[in-house]
Amino acid sequence: MEILKRKRIKALIGCSSGIFLSGVLIFGYPGFMSNYWQETFRAAPSATGYIMTFILFSLGIFMFLGGKLHERLGTRKSMIIGTVILIFAMLILQKAKSLNIVYIWAFLTGTSSCFIYGPGLTTVQKWFPHQRGMVTGILNLVFGISAAVMLPLLNVLFNQFGYIRTNYFIIFSVVIINGVACILSEVPEKSNLSEEEIKALSDMAPHPIGAEKVTDYTVVEALKTKEFWALWLTWVFMGAAGISMISLSVNYSNRIGISGVVVLSAFNITNGISRIIAGVLSDKIGSAITGCIAFLLSMAGYIMIAFSSSLLMVSVSSCMVGFAFGTLFAITAPLASDLFGLKHFGMIFGLIFTAYGFVGGILGPALSGYVLQKSGGNFKFVFAYLSFFSLMAAVMIAHLMRHVNKREGV
Repeated sequence: MEILKRKRIKALIGCSSGIFLSGVLIFGYPGFMSNYWQETFRAAPSATGYIMTFILFSLGIFMFLGGKLHERLGTRKSMIIGTVILIFAMLILQKAKSLNIVYIWAFLTGTSSCFIYGPGLTTVQKWFPHQRGMVTGILNLVFGISAAVMLPLLNVLFNQFGYIRTNYFIIFSVVIINGVACILSEVPEKSNLSEEEIKALSDMAPHPIGAEKVTDYTVVEALKTKEFWALWLTWVFMGAAGISMISLSVNYSNRIGISGVVVLSAFNITNGISRIIAGVLSDKIGSAITGCIAFLLSMAGYIMIAFSSSLLMVSVSSCMVGFAFGTLFAITAPLASDLFGLKHFGMIFGLIFTAYGFVGGILGPALSGYVLQKSGGNFKFVFAYLSFFSLMAAVMIAHLMRHVNKREGV
């Protein structure tokens, strides 16, 4: 089945490349451009913290819709929609005269990713049913590490050619990379597979001895389970703790006089690498236990950074949080499909993301920005409550261990 193998790899490459620049703009650009936007629009540091909140709000609103439309339209058409929205957002950013326009850009950038990221996760799991942890880890690796890869280049472009030309470079890159991704990506059922290829793909699905058969839950059925809400709360707490580090890493570094770009890059490197490591581990030891270990690491990272002032120690602390944040993305897709099946995965995954978009966005970047503003820059208090959030995420994911282990035949 050499032809089937090539189709599977092509889909994986397409879905992974399609999410690359979304990762750059979500995980890197707000932190990288925060100082420029503050100076240009004469905004307080706390004001740029709300940029991530607008991104998360859009994820909460549109991730479910992206999953629902993906069931009808397929991956290619979904990615085209997301790409058009992303280009439109970057064109708006070019005309920004105030931070309010940047907020609109942030909202649209998050919206565009909903039509690329969720469909991509569904697609790679369908093409690789026997290696769901690994392939979602690869896709999430690209999503998370993209900012660390591109930030040095964007820094050179920004210093040499300025803000406007840097944004045009990004727009050009979106047209090329996402255009290729749209051509390569599609779900198996819309890929004109032969009966032999369909059977071969179906035979790849794992059926471990002693494991329960995974039922394909409807959205309503999933909402009635305790497991859904444990996973939802995991995203509330770890989502808030993880995403807050993007703006906090730069603002805290500026406060203590070290390089914010280095600290943010450290976060993004481990945010990316952990996604493939956690994806592979989830196939080996289970998604829930992988997440529990990583979230406890985030708790330790936030405790460390509160008492650190050197570039090395702050970067290490940022790495620990980044590792946990990447793990959250890596384990959620295989964990959700283990619990609820793949048939309605996109919509169920979208509902899980409402925890991240609506609640996590408020408890993370928005609340931390507000606390910093009201406390005169009391970072230690912010780090303390984000450390507690990481602990609560570990508690929530631990609740799922028995149920998921039973499904996985452990």
